[in-house]
Amino acid sequence: MSADRSSVDPGALPLPQRLARQIEAGGPISIAHYMAEANAHYYGGRDPLGQDGDFTTAPEISQMFGELVGLALADMWMRSGRRPNPLYVELGPGRGTLAADALRAMEGAALAPRVHFVETSEALKSRQRVLLPHITHHDSIDGLPTEGPLLVVANEFFDALPIRQIVRTGSEWRERVVIRRESGEGIQFLPMPGYRQITSGLPALAEQAQDGAVIETPPAGAAIALTLANRIARQGGGAIIIDYGYEGPAIGDTLQAVRRHRFVDPFRDPGEVDLTAHVDFAVIGNMARQAGLRVLGPVGQGDFLRRLGIDVRAAQLAAARPDHAQALEIARQRLTADDQMGTLFKVMAFVHPDWAEPAGFEG
Repeated sequence: MSADRSSVDPGALPLPQRLARQIEAGGPISIAHYMAEANAHYYGGRDPLGQDGDFTTAPEISQMFGELVGLALADMWMRSGRRPNPLYVELGPGRGTLAADALRAMEGAALAPRVHFVETSEALKSRQRVLLPHITHHDSIDGLPTEGPLLVVANEFFDALPIRQIVRTGSEWRERVVIRRESGEGIQFLPMPGYRQITSGLPALAEQAQDGAVIETPPAGAAIALTLANRIARQGGGAIIIDYGYEGPAIGDTLQAVRRHRFVDPFRDPGEVDLTAHVDFAVIGNMARQAGLRVLGPVGQGDFLRRLGIDVRAAQLAAARPDHAQALEIARQRLTADDQMGTLFKVMAFVHPDWAEPAGFEG
């Protein structure tokens, strides 16, 4: 005797089936809802980093990246009067590689902050504890201590947060939604314009947009940026945000998926691929300004790292290990070259008005 379908716990179903049920019950779901569900499942139970995973981030390419970020924060702290009880905070810290390199560099400045990670993935928490046993984990910024200045890093964090998309259809703008598509290959999903017309909150460039144009907004990213900025406004410190993105408003569909280091269809295999979208740094910066902070950048990652001394650091490491010189040069180029990560990835900082500005942003 087969079980009654209604008796099956929806939470126990594979994600595509859960999404299909949601669509059947309530109609099309937004791009933001689809992305949130897919990435929560994706990050919840795996380590997606490295050659055996789906993508590689800058800290995994070379120790130089984390060291220089750590030195930038340490320099800001020293020139701000060495305020007591600082906290090193990282949002979405991956395996903890960046933090380990940054904290090692901070030791040279006699800076030994308490370490707090904002992380929701149990799989990644386990990896992080192996590398840094004394970290404290939080599910959100709200759980961070309320005393002590914050030295914050967010590397490739905001790109994984859900975005909202609106699409032009004729003379109208509509929310872009996801429907279930019938296919002989199993459950498939398809984006399409929804029924709800958007008439307010559109940027001026929307008037000149062509049919099919897409405008993205980051409600989740904006909310987190404002929460973080308000905490820095109260406690002191600053944040360095590193991600691929642009200064909006802009027109374009940037939603993308990666699997095994290759781009794939974002609407196939939700929960099994890494979904990201380019970060609108204008929105992130505006949230910081709203909280009363000073905003620097964005600048290209290549320029940022060169101003911090990546060329000198690469030469030092190569002199110490000549057998690694070629690998170090490849890593340096990958992090800084215009045709690799140097211009696509951008760096922004926001800092408490009573604190010194971090290095790396001077023109």
